[in-house]
Amino acid sequence: MKKSMFSDHQILAILKQHEAGIPAAELAHEHSVSTALIYRLRSKHGGMDAALMNELKAENARLKKIYVKERLVAELRKEALD
Repeated sequence: MKKSMFSDHQILAILKQHEAGIPAAELAHEHSVSTALIYRLRSKHGGMDAALMNELKAENARLKKIYVKERLVAELRKEALD
C-alpha cells in the first residue's frame, strides 16, 4: 500500500483551510498537488477530527490482524486436506 505524502495532521489542516473558504485550486498550488486530490481528501476525511482518524486507523490495523490469522488458518486447513 502506498504511503500518503501527507500526515494526518497535514490533511486535517488542508481541509480546515478549504472549509475556511480558500479555493481548492489555491490549496492545490500551495501544496503542489492536484485539485482532484484536495476533493478526494475532502470526501475521504471531511468532517473528521484527529481522534476519529486515529480510531479508524487502529480499527483498520485490528481488522488486518484478524484477516491474516483467518487466512493462515484457511491455508493450514487446505494443507491438511491435501
